[in-house]
Amino acid sequence: MTHRLGPASLRVLAQDVPLALFVTVMQVQGTVVLAAARGTEQRSLADFGYLGLALLVAGGLVVAVRRLWPVPVFVTAALTSLVYYVLGFPDGYGWLGLMVALYTLAAYGDGRRSLAIAGAGTAVLAAGWLSAGADVEPREAIGWVFFRIGVAVMSTTLGESVRSRRVIAAEAQKRAELAERTREEEARARVDAERLRIAREVHDTVAHAIAIINVQSGVTAHVLDKRPEQAREALRTIEETSSRTLHEMRAILGVLRGDDDEPVPHVGLGQIDDLTAEARTAGLDVTLEVNPSAAPLPSAVDSAAYRILQESITNIIRHTGPTRVTVAVNPGIDHLEIRVTDQGRAGFNGAPVSRASGNGSGKGVPKNPGRGILGMRERCQLLGGELNAEPTPAGGFEVMARLPLAPTGSRL
Repeated sequence: MTHRLGPASLRVLAQDVPLALFVTVMQVQGTVVLAAARGTEQRSLADFGYLGLALLVAGGLVVAVRRLWPVPVFVTAALTSLVYYVLGFPDGYGWLGLMVALYTLAAYGDGRRSLAIAGAGTAVLAAGWLSAGADVEPREAIGWVFFRIGVAVMSTTLGESVRSRRVIAAEAQKRAELAERTREEEARARVDAERLRIAREVHDTVAHAIAIINVQSGVTAHVLDKRPEQAREALRTIEETSSRTLHEMRAILGVLRGDDDEPVPHVGLGQIDDLTAEARTAGLDVTLEVNPSAAPLPSAVDSAAYRILQESITNIIRHTGPTRVTVAVNPGIDHLEIRVTDQGRAGFNGAPVSRASGNGSGKGVPKNPGRGILGMRERCQLLGGELNAEPTPAGGFEVMARLPLAPTGSRL
C-alpha cells in the first residue's frame, strides 16, 4: 500500500528515523567489536568493496520507513540478512533491523496476510542461516541460528499481540460511539414521541371544546332575544366547557414546563356520560350502549378509548351537525370494541346525506380533514389495536376501534 507523505507520515518519520540510526549504529559497531574480540578468520566487512558494511547499514536504515511500508521494509531487511550470512560475513548484531521489521510487519499489517508473509520469510531465512552455518566449527557455534529463529518468532508474536490489542481497542471505541449515537437517537425519539403525544392531547382537548363552544355560541346568537333562558343555558355550557379546557391546557403546558405541581387529569370511559351530555347540548341525539366491563380497564386503554369517542363526536359536530348518533362500548375477553355511528345529515327531502359526499353546501368531510382520524389511528396502533373509519351505506359515518386489553404496541 502506497502512502503519501502528509503531516501524519512526517510525524511517523520523525519518530522512526532516530530508531533507524540507533539500529544502524548498533549493528555496525556491535559487529565490529564482536568480530575483533573473537579474532576469527571470518570474511572482513571490507571485502567486496565494503559489501558487508553496506548490508549492515542498509538493514538498519530501512527501519526509518518501517510503518509506511511494512512489507517492503521486511523484504529488504530479510534479503540483506540472508546475503550477509550466506557470504560469510562475521556474526554480530546484524539481526536487529530484521527483528524490528518483523515486529512492525505483524503489528501494523493486516493480520493473516502479514503473518503469512512473516512466517514464509522466517522459514526462508532459517534455511539460509542453517545453510550458512553448515561449515561452522565447532558445531556449538551454530547456536546463533536457533537464537535468531527464536527471536524472529518472538518478534512476530509480540507484533501480532500489539495489533490484536489495537483492533480490539478500535472495535470497543466504535461500539462506544455507536452506543452513544443510539442513546442520542433514543432520546430524540422519546422527545419526538412525547411531543406527538402532547400534540394529540392538545388537538383532542381543544378541538372538542371549540366545537362545543362554536355550536353553543351559535345557539346563543339565535335565541338571545326570543328565548333568553335557553341562551343563558348555552352560555353556561360555554363557560363550563372553556373552564374545563383551560384547566386541561394548563396541566399539559405544565408538563412542557416541567411543573409537576398540577398533574394532567386522567380521562377515561368513566366520563362518558359527561361527554354524551355535551354532545346532546350541541344538538346530537345520542344513544349510549355501554356493556359493563368484568374487570377495570388498563389506564392506557381507558384513556385512548375516551379520546377516540371524544374525537369521533367532535367530528360529527363539526362536519355533520345535528343528527342521530349511536355510541357502543363493548368490552370483550381480550379486547375493547368502540363503535360510533351517525345517520348523516338530512337533505331537503329528509333523506340522509353522507358526510363523505357533502350536499353542495360546502359541508361534509373536507378535502384536508386534518389530524383527527389520523390521531385516533395512532392511538390504536400505539396499543396494538386497529381503527376503521368510513361512510356507511345509509349515508352516515362510522368509526370502529378495537383496543387489546393487554396492549402489544409501543407505549408512549
